[in-house]
Amino acid sequence: MKHYPPPARPSAPPVRIPRFHPVPLVRRADGWTVERQVHFIGYLAQTRSVAAAARADSMGRESAYRLRKRAGAAGFAAAWDAALGKPHVPVDLTSDKTTGLDVGYRYRAGLVRIEMRGGKYVRGHREPDHNAHLRYLARLDRAAGLAG
Repeated sequence: MKHYPPPARPSAPPVRIPRFHPVPLVRRADGWTVERQVHFIGYLAQTRSVAAAARADSMGRESAYRLRKRAGAAGFAAAWDAALGKPHVPVDLTSDKTTGLDVGYRYRAGLVRIEMRGGKYVRGHREPDHNAHLRYLARLDRAAGLAG
């Protein structure tokens, strides 16, 4: 008797999560941090469940939705939609208007990149936002009267 392998399941297309600036928050021991935001988006891409991703981060589903609605959360919301495989409006990370974030904050906070392999969340890390750095330096030069 021949044994055939089970038919291969079609693999889901790889999830590409856009880089984003973390949502600015007041630091609380039990609240959202940059690390929790990163892990939430990573687990959201892996599980495709807001409740499961929030639970993996020791946070509540409702607080995740509140975080998404905060001022300056445009990049976070776009990453959220991408993690769920939904179409999203790309956020221009170089613009104060589209991100809702001041250039000084964008420079200090940097960008977050989520790494996925085989549909599994591997890690997230922060990287410098060079564009925001240059814009911030130009603003400081103008304030000091050095720009001409």
